[in-house]
Amino acid sequence: MNFWQKLKLARTKLGGKPIMVLAPMADVTDVAFRQIIAKYGKPDVMWTEFVSADGLILADEKGKKKLMKDLQFSESERPIVAQFFSAKPEMIEKASALALKLGFDGIDINMGCPDKSIEKQGAGAAQIKNPKLAREIIRSAKLGAGGLPVSVKTRIGYNKNELEKWLPELLAEEPAVITIHARTRKEMSKVPARWGHIKEAVEIRNKLGSKTLIFGNGDVKDLADARAKAEETGADGVMLGRAIFGNPWLFYEKIPVLKDKLEVLVEHTKLFDELLGDVKNFSVMKKHFKAYINGFPGATELRTKLMETKNAEEVEKIINVILYKK
Repeated sequence: MNFWQKLKLARTKLGGKPIMVLAPMADVTDVAFRQIIAKYGKPDVMWTEFVSADGLILADEKGKKKLMKDLQFSESERPIVAQFFSAKPEMIEKASALALKLGFDGIDINMGCPDKSIEKQGAGAAQIKNPKLAREIIRSAKLGAGGLPVSVKTRIGYNKNELEKWLPELLAEEPAVITIHARTRKEMSKVPARWGHIKEAVEIRNKLGSKTLIFGNGDVKDLADARAKAEETGADGVMLGRAIFGNPWLFYEKIPVLKDKLEVLVEHTKLFDELLGDVKNFSVMKKHFKAYINGFPGATELRTKLMETKNAEEVEKIINVILYKK
């Protein structure tokens, strides 16, 4: 029994409560932020940022070093799933074998990313248009995974809702979980997520007698909203993404005070420097500054100061002036 089945069994015993998971977001859910979230509001399952399987296998030493940083994790983050993208089954197989070796709990294939550079490779959302390849990718991931559960994150369709054709193709390969972003690739995130399609996906799954878990994703505000959406659609779980910005307490439903936010911002920034400072530009942290610092008098001025910083030490000095009047 893999960890997804154990989670589902545990939720069934609790009256069918949905599984709550954290979305993989590029340059957001890196190891530093995940460790902060694990400490202050851990979800049921975490994902890495998506990683190029091709790069992991084919890049030079410098490139591989950077990508391997995207695959580092701590024990506090378990269960943790490594997410890959590729249009080459052999690369997915090798990357999955690497994830097994690194000790991940599961593997996820990104079949929903709308980034044009990724689609040009035939990966991400482009695979919605190529079900034959998508199925081969899942099979290859399973070959490399050595028994680890393989899941898929995708969308309802490419230019229009195609769940009736697309979802059965994926279900035929029996992935452990399919997470569905309730928009098409064409829509990106420019229109509201339509959770009626998550209900449709659950109905298709049930009609086919599949044991694959169906998770919904898109425009989920908080856990209360997630529970309501799961109840309405019958989804086994809900993936929350943007709601985590500036709020690592999201999954514990704690309402932080300003002191909490400022202290965690400093802690988060120090972790980023420690764990990723040698491979990622410090500017990556600045999107977090905007999220943590808002909604109080003087927030704009403080954000402006933080946006000019170059390292964690400078951030700490600025925040300490406010926290301790130094």
